[in-house]
Amino acid sequence: MSDARAVIAKRVARMFKDGDIVNLGIGLPTAVANYLPEGINLVIHSENGVTMMGPKPLEGDEDKDVIDAGGRPSTILPGGACFDSAMSFAIIRGGHVDATVLGALQVDKNGNLANWMVPGKVVPGMGGAMDLVVGAKKVIIAMEHSTKNGEFKILKECTLPLTAVAEVDWIVTELGLMEITKEGIIVRELAPGITPEEIQAKTEAGLIFPENIAIME
Repeated sequence: MSDARAVIAKRVARMFKDGDIVNLGIGLPTAVANYLPEGINLVIHSENGVTMMGPKPLEGDEDKDVIDAGGRPSTILPGGACFDSAMSFAIIRGGHVDATVLGALQVDKNGNLANWMVPGKVVPGMGGAMDLVVGAKKVIIAMEHSTKNGEFKILKECTLPLTAVAEVDWIVTELGLMEITKEGIIVRELAPGITPEEIQAKTEAGLIFPENIAIME
């Protein structure tokens, strides 16, 4: 994992309280479980029908019947349970998930999210993200601030097909921690050495900078 992605995962890991039921999306969000502070134990829900999802197994210890939502080998911690998709999505749609952590292609100033239609690629659809962003009590986007080509990912208005409208609460990138409010995107923390001018230059949407901005640990 790159340094930028590790910084993001570590900061997201500090956004929960002990006992929270949290869904971690595939990719970068799954790394959050590796950085939870001492004393914080989450009930990790996987949309393919598992609670108490554990860490990636050691090489050679994989069980082909235990996988995460992305189809990769995983583990189930003591007290965990397996169930069908109907139950899994009843948990999500019933508002029982405290937070979901997802990646994104685009987020805009109104909290709109686009994270499924990859330009130029054939994709089957938006999947469980559509339900998660509406059903979870808190929606956290964990992503690198810009594309590999340096294009904006935090926009005035999303240009890709939307996954959900006005559902994103927080954005965490390697540059800072941002909260989406009715007033706009407020920068709550900046990564060490990052100035307001630098993060704004890499963001199409206008950012709001309070008088006191914390340093992102």
